[in-house]
Amino acid sequence: MAEHQDQTRAAYDGVVELYASLFADRLETQPFARAMLTTFAELVRGTGNPRAADVGCGPGHLTAMLHDLGLDPFGIDISPGMIDHARRARPALRFDEARMEVLPVEDGALGGVLAHYSMIHTPPGELPALLAEQARVLAQGGLLMVSFFATDGPEPIRFDHKVTPAYSWPVERFAELLAGAGLTPFARLIHDPASERGFLDAHLLARLAPAASGPRTSGSGYSPTSE
Repeated sequence: MAEHQDQTRAAYDGVVELYASLFADRLETQPFARAMLTTFAELVRGTGNPRAADVGCGPGHLTAMLHDLGLDPFGIDISPGMIDHARRARPALRFDEARMEVLPVEDGALGGVLAHYSMIHTPPGELPALLAEQARVLAQGGLLMVSFFATDGPEPIRFDHKVTPAYSWPVERFAELLAGAGLTPFARLIHDPASERGFLDAHLLARLAPAASGPRTSGSGYSPTSE
């Protein structure tokens, strides 16, 4: 796990300014993704808990969008370069360097988690634990929105992403992994690619299922609204 995370961190640290310039206004040309993000924000507001994590936030452009949509968001990314850029570009918002596999957030603290193409670099064998961690930090009824590259084949496909190796996923397989993490997928949007890679773009919305008996695993005790 550490090796691919180190590679991902170094790769994104090396393209901070280019990446930020390319994606600053990207959603203006992606109406489907924009619509799903707007829906996600509306549903999170409806839970009564507007606190939300943008995991793998990069330069923070979507964290800012969630704020504009009425949420109380903060961004998390493995790349210190991305976090530094996000803090400088959006000083009114909170950004922290952290890994999605070990979120510095207490159990059941959040109304929503956004993972916008930020799980694509995770090897398939590590994805169930990653999804379980996202579920851990959600309050009951909280929502996860995950966007990823989709394939029509039966298995995940490793490909050469422009920054660092990534994986595309069969949508049904990804939905099954969400269910295995205690999340209930209830909406999906799949559309033709917005890039030249040729994979479909997929967006899944899932809600935290009712808690099973017994205590939830304790987190670090971090509060996203604390200083």
